[in-house]
Amino acid sequence: MATSEGTVRVDSWIWSVRLVKTRSAAAAACRGGHVRVNGDRVKPAHPVKPGDEVRLRHAGRERIVKVTRTVRKRVGAPVAAECLIDMSPPPPAPAEAAAVPRRDRGTGRPTKRDRREMDRLRGA
Repeated sequence: MATSEGTVRVDSWIWSVRLVKTRSAAAAACRGGHVRVNGDRVKPAHPVKPGDEVRLRHAGRERIVKVTRTVRKRVGAPVAAECLIDMSPPPPAPAEAAAVPRRDRGTGRPTKRDRREMDRLRGA
């Protein structure tokens, strides 16, 4: 098993426990300010240890997890579930998620009236 007694890089841990698909995506999330450890924005090399709270904004939702075990290499889903405690709020139901109004393809540029309606909908 690829467990570690000490600390592990946050980007490596996020990838190892399958919160993101690739390690480069985990590092990009850290660089973009989408990862917080114990409330602080962190760089990809920031160490995490058991007991830390990791918040990750990814794929349109926020994941809040508590580190229970550190792993350096990617592990299977059953082992990954043992490495964290998921405290994330449940994702909104598809019916509850507000649908973003889209213009049909090929309708061309919006008219002045269309732009005014869009501004009114946005609350501008």
